[in-house]
Amino acid sequence: METAMSVLIGALAIVGALFMLTSAVAMLRHGDALTRINVLSPATGMGLPLIVIAAWLDKLVYRGFEWMPLIQTVITVAALLVVSSVASNTLARSAYLSGAPVDPRTDPQDLAREPEA
Repeated sequence: METAMSVLIGALAIVGALFMLTSAVAMLRHGDALTRINVLSPATGMGLPLIVIAAWLDKLVYRGFEWMPLIQTVITVAALLVVSSVASNTLARSAYLSGAPVDPRTDPQDLAREPEA
């Protein structure tokens, strides 16, 4: 059982790290701020939660079940999902409104239109 859990923990950590690495490489390849912010979302939405879950499972295997680490893990994963989406939206809006160049293929550009009365 311990070997299977070790394999699961390793797999979750590696997959999470691959999400992070893939997002980092994609951020280097894209030129405009909006696209870079967009490729950051999978890292914070999937990569980090997988790493946090792997860390909790590791603690579970070697220390046994405790309520506090479980509660901390659930709160951390929920916060990562909420904060990553809000932060991505806020960063993209700020980047756009600051006048940063936008890839001309970006469509629609709702912020470029005048608000309807």
